[in-house]
Amino acid sequence: MPQDRFAQIISLCRRRGFIFQGSEIYGGLSSFWDYGPLGSLIKKKIKDIWWKEYVENRADIFGLDSAIIMHENVFVASGHLEGFADYLVDCPGCKKRFRIDKIEKIAPDLYTCPECAGEINTIQNKPRKFNLMLKTNVSATEDEPQYAYLRPETAQGIFANYLNVMNTYHKKLPLGIAQIGKAFRNEVTTGSYIFRMKEFEQMEIEYFTYPEEAAQCYREWVSERFRFYIETIGLKKENLRLREHSSDELAHYARACTDVEYLFPFGWSELEGIADRGDYDLTQHAKVSKKDLSYFDNVRDTRFMPYVIEPSAGVDRTFFAVICDAYDEEEVKGKKRVVLRLKPHLAPYTLAVFPLLKNRGEIVDLAKKIFYDIKEKMPVLYDDTGAIGKLYRRQDEIGTPFCATVDVDSVSDQKVTIRNRDTMQQERVEIGRIAEYIKTVKGTV
Repeated sequence: MPQDRFAQIISLCRRRGFIFQGSEIYGGLSSFWDYGPLGSLIKKKIKDIWWKEYVENRADIFGLDSAIIMHENVFVASGHLEGFADYLVDCPGCKKRFRIDKIEKIAPDLYTCPECAGEINTIQNKPRKFNLMLKTNVSATEDEPQYAYLRPETAQGIFANYLNVMNTYHKKLPLGIAQIGKAFRNEVTTGSYIFRMKEFEQMEIEYFTYPEEAAQCYREWVSERFRFYIETIGLKKENLRLREHSSDELAHYARACTDVEYLFPFGWSELEGIADRGDYDLTQHAKVSKKDLSYFDNVRDTRFMPYVIEPSAGVDRTFFAVICDAYDEEEVKGKKRVVLRLKPHLAPYTLAVFPLLKNRGEIVDLAKKIFYDIKEKMPVLYDDTGAIGKLYRRQDEIGTPFCATVDVDSVSDQKVTIRNRDTMQQERVEIGRIAEYIKTVKGTV
């Protein structure tokens, strides 16, 4: 059952150190999550892959790292201060709060609570409008507060720095600015785990182009981002789809928008949105800041406001999709084996090294020597904290593609037994060829 699978994945993430509840020793803080040692490794790999693909490997996109706390006028210009809000309603039974558009309507003005299945009468319990931005005081004194806001998206840092980047690089259109960073939204996140959090991380590109080329540019980015998840990240194609927004669900700034959706255990949900934002953002920021953000094309002898195509991906949602895609269970010799079939380039460790007998000094010394020798060539883990069978199962659950066991014979024949995570087949390999062997076969995992 999908919900059983959801619970099993959450349990694995907690048990093996991928994800922890935020502030857990103090009872936890709802909708905030911490990435453990293994989770932080995968998350970093996802970000590094994205950054290399779109900043390091391209000549038309430049990186940025803007501040999380931004001036109030940034959000006046973007429309967030006035219009970035949800209508929320409280359940009189369980006292929990829900977005009015996310609960099932059973009759005019009557809804069903998704938590306790009680009735919510919106006449008696009127929905209230809540701004989703988090506010903070940046003044040095409490009695004279100066309020600013934590950004609800990384995009506004890009728009606010658009002129700086153009004046620094003097590049012609089309031109992209990319950023990976934290964003904050004070929204209802009931039961969605890391899919919807109040503190989350985005990978965004604002791609500035000619108005007449924007429609074609938008289609190219939709195609490119769909390709990225299949070919670069390695998600199963059958678990991905594109969904174009209808005209009545488009954001106020969007001329068109397409979501890349993933089939999570709780159903199809957005992984990334690709939007044609037109010239809305630069026009608004020019209006509020009184700065000229228009672009002059010397060849065409014309001045205009660039259009923007925005591929906006969630780091946390990509991480969650990777885990869900890789999670598998099977029966081996009458027992359940949980295995995370991560692609090798996303696995926290490519290889784990074990001494078969930790009370034999020569075996332990050789295992540690192999670990240190190969550490510079690939992510590798040393473990001697259990019996070999238990060590194998532990590595299966964290997604390590290969395990190398050092045994009594290894001391004399200078070979180790390498086990393949997915096939569980074992092969004797010379110590000096371990890295070469793994490099040769890891593409089949």
